[in-house]
Amino acid sequence: MVRRRRMVRSFTDEPLDPAQVDRLLGNAVRGPSAGFTQGWSFLVLETPADRELFWAVASPASSDRDLTAWKAGLRRAPLIVVPMASKAAYLDRYAEPDKAGAHLGHDESRWPVPYWHVDVGMASLLILQTAVDLSLGACFFGLGGPQRPAFHAAFGVPDAWDPTGVIAVGHPDEPGRGAAGSPARRPRKPLAEVVHRGRWTGQ
Repeated sequence: MVRRRRMVRSFTDEPLDPAQVDRLLGNAVRGPSAGFTQGWSFLVLETPADRELFWAVASPASSDRDLTAWKAGLRRAPLIVVPMASKAAYLDRYAEPDKAGAHLGHDESRWPVPYWHVDVGMASLLILQTAVDLSLGACFFGLGGPQRPAFHAAFGVPDAWDPTGVIAVGHPDEPGRGAAGSPARRPRKPLAEVVHRGRWTGQ
């Protein structure tokens, strides 16, 4: 299943079974989270009206690249999931007395890595992997900074919740392969280039 995971950027408009959606989300919350904080939330957009509103507020007004085909393929996805993280939930959790360093309270300097987004990223990967298991396609992509205020306003998302990304899920319109993306233009790096055993080697 791991080797079959890929980003699918073009979908049919065939709807998903509600049981498939439940499984995608049910597996997402099985991911690890620091301090078992579970500081994640998932905005699920399934109706045509909700999905159209998402694309209206999330699409940049202009781009250096022609995204017409990319948008057309993604817009047919019958399911949009926006995984979001709450930094406040983690700061609160690690100020509780059972955590080492609780005396530091909500000091953000304790967090050299934003684990709220790390954990939501892991939950997102579980959604991507579950899509493979269900013979579906999925694509994780970003929500631009300029579009975030409009997204929050359109869907009533509190400011405390910050989207980690967006996942489109559906039936691939070309089973067995996805639309050409960066992997079609760039080779996968060999293990010898990215794995460093014992000490750092290479560039």
